[in-house]
Amino acid sequence: MNKLAIVYWSGTGNTQKMAECIAEGAQAAGAEVTLMGPTEFSAARWPEFNVVAFGCPSMGTEQLEEGEFEPMFAGIEGTLSGKKIALFGSYGWGDGQWMRDWWARCDDASANLYGTEGLIVNDAPDDAAQETCRQLGQKLAAW
Repeated sequence: MNKLAIVYWSGTGNTQKMAECIAEGAQAAGAEVTLMGPTEFSAARWPEFNVVAFGCPSMGTEQLEEGEFEPMFAGIEGTLSGKKIALFGSYGWGDGQWMRDWWARCDDASANLYGTEGLIVNDAPDDAAQETCRQLGQKLAAW
């Protein structure tokens, strides 16, 4: 059984809803899932999980949230090599540049990234977006 961590930050609840739907899909596929905030994850926790999905909305000028998420992620960035990770988040403006930048950081750190881009949802995840999140969870459970 895959052990999946979903580490996320959410300001409005949109990214939280995405995280919950990813967890639902992964659990339905038989994975053991742990949802947590960025202050609960560190490089010392890598051995506990087969896969980690990181979620953060676009903030300000299309960047990761700076108070909790970015410091955590910067702190583990040097330990991403070979780790199975997925990225997701919501946005309300822009064109998703924050996700492309985040993806590039992970790729530069030699992470084993799921897919060819992160999963992004504009504003609140509607029914179709929630189902896409559940499908991502199912895929991560089998990865």
